[in-house]
Amino acid sequence: MKKNQLEIACFNYESAIIAQESGADRIELCENMKLGGTTPNSILVVKVREKLDIKMHVIIRPRGGDFVYSDEELTEMKQDIKQFKKLGVDGFVFGILKENGKVNKKQNKELVHLAHPLSCTFHRAFDVVKDVEKSLEDVIECGFKTILTSGQGINVTEGVWTLEKLQKLAGDRIEIMPGGGLRSSNIKLVQEKLDLTFYHSSAITNDSEIANPEEIKELRNFL
Repeated sequence: MKKNQLEIACFNYESAIIAQESGADRIELCENMKLGGTTPNSILVVKVREKLDIKMHVIIRPRGGDFVYSDEELTEMKQDIKQFKKLGVDGFVFGILKENGKVNKKQNKELVHLAHPLSCTFHRAFDVVKDVEKSLEDVIECGFKTILTSGQGINVTEGVWTLEKLQKLAGDRIEIMPGGGLRSSNIKLVQEKLDLTFYHSSAITNDSEIANPEEIKELRNFL
């Protein structure tokens, strides 16, 4: 039976352990919070994988900034996917755009194919695409299972109407996962507009980069 579930974005080993102990269903492992999350190093991936029983997706993003990548960066992303598959991760999180703000179907398909049979999430690059409805169809065509998005708002509460629209348009073809400023203080507002889905939060409530166990438990209470 489908139910609401919780993914925690973890920028370090400590947060991954806290996420599991506090009841998260899955983590997204990354580094460099100030850059919005980049590919974690393989040592961190191994350490976290050894300790986690819950599912673990890994972001594939070679740098901060935009989501338009050179051939060299694409090669690096491919190498990371190959390496992390051997380390037993459960899925990948990435998103590649063209300079005109459209989804780069060719490059995304290459990475989705390489990741197979593991599931892929198109990350918040979706929040800067030019045409939301066309981009939704493009992402589905590429073979992604999930889109992580704030609905193109600064946070999920600003983008809630777009999230609702995307979920209706997507139907059961792809999961729309709200994320971006999602906290226990606003999750109820988002939930009221959406059908059952995954919710995404870093659960960070202070100046540190460590997830707050109480915040994760609060988020869980709403699910």
